Amino acid sequence: MMRRERAVATVVGSAVGDALGAPFEFGPPGAFSARFPEPGGGGEMCGGGGWEPGEATDDTQMAVLVAESLLERGGLDLPDVFARFQRWAGAEPKDIGLQTEDVLTNGMPWDLAAGLHFQVNLRAAGNGSLMRASTSAVHFARAGQSATMDAARRIAALTHGDRAAWEGTAVLHELVRVTLEGADPLGALPAVLHLVHPDHRQRYATVLAADWHPDQATEFNGAVWPCLGSAVWALRSTTSFEDAVRAAIDLGGDTDTVAAVAGALAGAYHGLDAIPARWTEPLHVPLPGFGGRVLRLDDLIDLAHRLEAAAD
Repeated sequence: MMRRERAVATVVGSAVGDALGAPFEFGPPGAFSARFPEPGGGGEMCGGGGWEPGEATDDTQMAVLVAESLLERGGLDLPDVFARFQRWAGAEPKDIGLQTEDVLTNGMPWDLAAGLHFQVNLRAAGNGSLMRASTSAVHFARAGQSATMDAARRIAALTHGDRAAWEGTAVLHELVRVTLEGADPLGALPAVLHLVHPDHRQRYATVLAADWHPDQATEFNGAVWPCLGSAVWALRSTTSFEDAVRAAIDLGGDTDTVAAVAGALAGAYHGLDAIPARWTEPLHVPLPGFGGRVLRLDDLIDLAHRLEAAAD
């Protein structure tokens, strides 16, 4: 499988997981399979909960904003990314994390807003930086291990002051990099864990262990480490893109984000052809605050191609 196909599937797979999981957010475990018991049966892009069929949420919307900043600015321009986030947040998107909203609207400059939020609240380890990482992971993969993990941490820190969020996003970046190279991301986990900051290494070692199951999580999967652990578990415990995303959504809880992360990993691993067309055809990504633009499958494919090419 060509690297570029894997890169496209990372971006598209994340968006598909996001849109599939959105109507089931905060629902009980097993709700997806209860409604769609037969894999391949169709109708899964059902919409609901305020979402149109195939509509991607803030997870993918923010990923697109990161991607367009990287392409238009010729690299990582953190103030520009933050300004795009602010413009989007000011347009009242359908969904935005409470922590992210506070950081983007508290009136502080880009390099202080997340840190101030963390100092005041002492809680900032949500999965909001992990959910938007598919595009940046593709873009920085060719730059190598150190560069992609550093970029992940810096982008995460725009909205999340807790280093736990930085480290989880860095792990996802590195797993995507390894997979785009054609290697096994699960086999790479022990080496990746050595790159996690010592203060957070054991927490991630626990949820990324081969024998860990999401039922063992001690926190809601809206937190960054059980979210990442659940997504990796979904990849490990299945043999297809479709089954990985189904497994992620069936965990319940923060279904759109767990499925977005699982979709990125499973897309990179299984490739674009493994993503069902019935899931990609209705896929669309509104961008509040940006002139009513709505991206569809061809736009996401083009975006991923340009992210990959820009790194050459």
